[in-house]
Amino acid sequence: MKIYVDADACPVKKTIITIAREYNIPVVLVKSFSHFSRDDEQTGVETVYVDTGAEAADYRIMQLAQKGDIIITQDYGLASLALSKGCTVLHHRGFTYTNENIDQLLQSRYVNAMARKSGKRTKGPKAFSSEDEAKFRDLFQKTVEELI
Repeated sequence: MKIYVDADACPVKKTIITIAREYNIPVVLVKSFSHFSRDDEQTGVETVYVDTGAEAADYRIMQLAQKGDIIITQDYGLASLALSKGCTVLHHRGFTYTNENIDQLLQSRYVNAMARKSGKRTKGPKAFSSEDEAKFRDLFQKTVEELI
């Protein structure tokens, strides 16, 4: 098992790395070259850089991931693909993507995109909070323990 992180805008990378180290699970951060940092060089953490294209990180994660891996992403499209590959997929706000909820999430993304395209304003996500961090940490810890 490996943990793949759609890392460009992921606010819980440190939490993921800390918990993964406790269980000796390799972590792969996938990010665009525009987010290059020497700080990414850590024991037990591999960083894979991709082009800055819109879905470059998503495509690379799907190339690397295997059934049984954990993927952390906020991208509903990537989550859908990963679920079909047999991966466990988590959102950094502390919920699990499932075959039962992914269609509704994709539908709401589509409806909001169409509203924006027609000139309407839609609300963006709320600011990431310490409660979100705690919710993710608890879910991630529980998920890892269930899968090992």
